[in-house]
Amino acid sequence: MPHSADVADPGGPGGAGASFPVDEIRSAGDAIVRAVGTVVDGKTEAIRTALTVMLAEGHLLVEDVPGVGKTVLAKALAATVGGSVSRIQFTSDMLPSDVTGVNIYDQASGSFRFAPGPVFANVVIGDEINRTSPKTQSALLEAMAESQVTVDGVTRPLESPFMIVATQNPIDMEGTYPLPEAQRDRFMARITMGYPSLDAEREMLRSRGVGDPMSALRPIVDVATLAAMIRAVHAVHVAPDVEGYVVDIVRSTRRHPDLLLGASPRSTLHLAGAARARAALEGRPFVTPDDVAALAPVVLAHRLVPVARNLGGGAEDAARDVVVRIVADTAVPFGAAAVPS
Repeated sequence: MPHSADVADPGGPGGAGASFPVDEIRSAGDAIVRAVGTVVDGKTEAIRTALTVMLAEGHLLVEDVPGVGKTVLAKALAATVGGSVSRIQFTSDMLPSDVTGVNIYDQASGSFRFAPGPVFANVVIGDEINRTSPKTQSALLEAMAESQVTVDGVTRPLESPFMIVATQNPIDMEGTYPLPEAQRDRFMARITMGYPSLDAEREMLRSRGVGDPMSALRPIVDVATLAAMIRAVHAVHVAPDVEGYVVDIVRSTRRHPDLLLGASPRSTLHLAGAARARAALEGRPFVTPDDVAALAPVVLAHRLVPVARNLGGGAEDAARDVVVRIVADTAVPFGAAAVPS
């Protein structure tokens, strides 16, 4: 049920002490989901997860087979935000400077000038990120962790807000490189698209037959509004017992017998941040254990390394199953989520 309480927005348009109503976050979020849904048929959950990551200032990894709408989702989400958007089509011969930018010698002035790369945008779409070499993939590490890049010893801040939406094909497909653990850990969440339902695929045929629905998308929020929403999400309350619930789930991955590598401390922060964004999108100024439980699989599974004997349908599926079992086995702190008086 919606809540009318506000969440603090210290840096908002109203100055110190201003507030951003969570009902407005919910309203804007619903409008974005509906708009993206006109392009990505039948994938409401994936769209809401992508928006959740955006409001939590995270980065999103979208993995699936070719042709199921990974890039379309990224482009459509970017189109609903009135900020700068860039796209990187990763290939095997790309260099790190193709991502971050390069210093170019200007003969007229006799000095070097910096030509920024495509990473300098509010939303960066990294298409087929695992088709480029680990050397080029590593060019994104500083950008994803610190919202900055360093070229020739000079550090430059990136746009704010800043989000990378990267797509990748399954690692057993030809021409792919597995993402290093350090890079996977920098993605707040990983989602899969899956094939559309029968009705969604039929609707896709009808809608594409009369034009490209992407061309009809217009920004729902501008950059200033998105920034205010993000600041308000940071102020969503997480009760101490709910914080403990987050920590218990994450720490359980580090001692689970079916996992060789558990979740990092960064994932603890990511899970709490994503839960704040989910709460705000549902019109609540506080996080509930349900927010944490719902997001744990998409936030944690891609960071985990299962033991070989439990791979089954793949490492990601096995890791997700482990997270689901951990959440089911972790004690829930009932009645601990309310905003303090």
